[in-house]
Amino acid sequence: MIDHGAMARIICIANQKGGVGKTTTAVNLSASLAVSEKHTLLVDCDPQANATSGLGIDSSSVDKTLYHAMLGQAGLKSLIVDSEITSLKVIPSNLELIGFEVEMMSNPNRQNTLKELIADLDNTFEYIILDCPPSLSLLTVNALTAANSLLIPLQCEFYALEGLSQLLGTVKRVKQTLNPALKIAGILLTMFDRRTNLSYQVAEEAEKYFQELVFKTIIPRNIRLSEAPSFGKPILLYDATSTGARSYIELASEIMQR
Repeated sequence: MIDHGAMARIICIANQKGGVGKTTTAVNLSASLAVSEKHTLLVDCDPQANATSGLGIDSSSVDKTLYHAMLGQAGLKSLIVDSEITSLKVIPSNLELIGFEVEMMSNPNRQNTLKELIADLDNTFEYIILDCPPSLSLLTVNALTAANSLLIPLQCEFYALEGLSQLLGTVKRVKQTLNPALKIAGILLTMFDRRTNLSYQVAEEAEKYFQELVFKTIIPRNIRLSEAPSFGKPILLYDATSTGARSYIELASEIMQR
């Protein structure tokens, strides 16, 4: 039952470093929220369209994508595509989205485009997850402006915290000018390897800096998790018993409780 008085929780998943588990988190958190009977929309804001293909949607077969909405050629509602999970819907992306920055260069409202599009969805969804490109580009700024909160995936490897100050600087600027209500939902430790000291060191360092912002749930390095996207399935549909699947279910319940 959707409470039509309640606003959707819009969670932006961003880190300008590539390969930190952003899309894995976007896809699997969305799927986990959806199987918890939350009406969920995943918006693929990355021209690489990995979240789109990770849910089994062929972006070349999609007539219109987020790009068309961002340029004012379509409403978001008309772009909604089904996934294999009934309560999970997707706004697909493709490479055309790269053109958004260039074409919007002279548009004074270019940072609010996504926010305005999402406002038109009128409470169809309880959760809206925005998957960002691995850069602090105009697309990422749009997602930060549209979101209520930011989830930062942090890979447990050398230099994990490097570059975070850049991201937090962008967040600060977005809060000052475009989206004063933006909060940090949390820092998610990803690709945690129990066999290495390094993973524990990164976790310790993150907890020292960010304290209670670090999610209790930690996403392990998991073969099944990395195989799932090539089958176009979230981990829940690919291998529901894997540690990867269990940890994203845990993350979803942590987010629903927060």
